[in-house]
Amino acid sequence: MILATRLKSLRAVAFASALACLTVPALAQEISDTHLKAAREAITALNATDVFDGILPGAAAQLKQQLIGRNPDLEQLITTTVDEKVLGLVGRRADLEREAALAYARVFTEDELKQMATFFSSPAGQKLISDGAIANREVAKAAEIWQRGIARDLAVSVAEVIVKEKPDADTSTAPVANPDDQPAAPAPAATGN
Repeated sequence: MILATRLKSLRAVAFASALACLTVPALAQEISDTHLKAAREAITALNATDVFDGILPGAAAQLKQQLIGRNPDLEQLITTTVDEKVLGLVGRRADLEREAALAYARVFTEDELKQMATFFSSPAGQKLISDGAIANREVAKAAEIWQRGIARDLAVSVAEVIVKEKPDADTSTAPVANPDDQPAAPAPAATGN
């Protein structure tokens, strides 16, 4: 779930970044129909605008809630009217899709877009979209464990040097996140008896 959220966030960030490029005057070049078509295919393969599917329904629900809260006696009229007006706005989704395609076309070459569309339409690309979040979650877990181990080992090795220099030094503030991550106790020193 976290990876899916991260992938959606990544797509949203990529989309927003591409849209931000629309304001750069140097990018005012004409985009060919084939370039725009490649951008649309890449966006479709990436599901890049899917993260925006909830905008209109969310706006409708929020408006209903606000208006009904102020006019509870008009609930039926408000609900019916908002629902009708939403249907009239659905067609404007094409505007977002066009802007998304333009943004991608300005950032990526036609060939890059074709490569993206090919990959993300393939079984491997679709698997990355659907299961990439799982892999990212597992990597995050591994990184967290690795981080604790590194922090522990660093604290232990620094404490050893400090205690050699000053045996009564307080090194107890060294971070240890999990008692299970503790290194094995050192073997007793060999005695020369």
